[in-house]
Parts: sequence; C-alpha cells; structure tokens
Amino acid sequence: MKRLIAAAAVLATLAACTTTSPDVVSKNEAQRLATVQDGVILSTRNVVVEGSQSGIGGAAGGIAGAVAGSTVGGHRENAVVGVLGAVVGGVVGNAVERFGTREEAVELLIQLKNGERRSIVQAKAGETLNPGDSVILVTTGGKVRVTRAPVVTPAVAPKS
Repeated sequence: MKRLIAAAAVLATLAACTTTSPDVVSKNEAQRLATVQDGVILSTRNVVVEGSQSGIGGAAGGIAGAVAGSTVGGHRENAVVGVLGAVVGGVVGNAVERFGTREEAVELLIQLKNGERRSIVQAKAGETLNPGDSVILVTTGGKVRVTRAPVVTPAVAPKS
C-alpha cells in the first residue's frame, strides 16, 4: 500500500516537471540553427497555461483508491468500497496532475520591425519584459521564445 502511494506521488511529480519557460531549452533545440527576429513589446498580460491531463494522475489515483478502498469493511463491503475508491482516486489523481502541471505565464504582444504583430504566450522567465522593451524572437523547430535584445555598443575607432 505504501509503495503504491509512493509510486503515485513520484508519477505526479514527474508529470509536473514539464515547462514552457524561455529559460529552459529542450535537448532537441540545442545545437540547432534558429531564426531571430527583432521586435518591441507592445503589451504584456499575465495568464495561466492549463495543466496537462495525460491520464497518469488519474490512473495512479484510481489504483491507490481501489487498493485503499478494498481494505475497508468485510468481504462484501470491500469490493464496493474498492470500486468507489478507484473512482474517487481517479478523479482526485486527475485533478492533482492538472493543477500540478499548471504554469504561470505571460502573453506578449510584439511589434516586429517589418510592422507585423505577434502574440506569444510563454512561462514567466528570469527576466521581466515590459512595454517598450526591445526583444528578439528566437524560433527553433516551430517553437518561439522571447528574450530581451542584447545591447550593442558601437565600436570605438582607435585614436591615431
């Protein structure tokens, strides 16, 4: 019983390890050529990226609920309570997974240098972007992340 609950907790924790943060680059994006576009932040808005429901949380909760419920009562009751425990455990496990994988994010409205506008939602990062900030959009394999544009200082010509 304790092992089953521990396994359910581990699965829920692993499901919560995914992120859309621009500070985290996936293995597939590493060492790939990316397209970069310059832009300016027009507005920002805090949003929440809904959590995933892969079924792992529901399955783990259902199993844990069934095992816990089947230990209650006598021979006849434990079957009924086991089924009820599986249903309740599945619903609770699904909710835990969904809320455990939710992410605080920001929606960025960006004006590109060519006049086009783009809206991008990404997890909150280490840097805060504000309206008026110069940014770059880095596109790799269909995924876009937004980060502050590097400040470039003109080179000073050597004195003769």
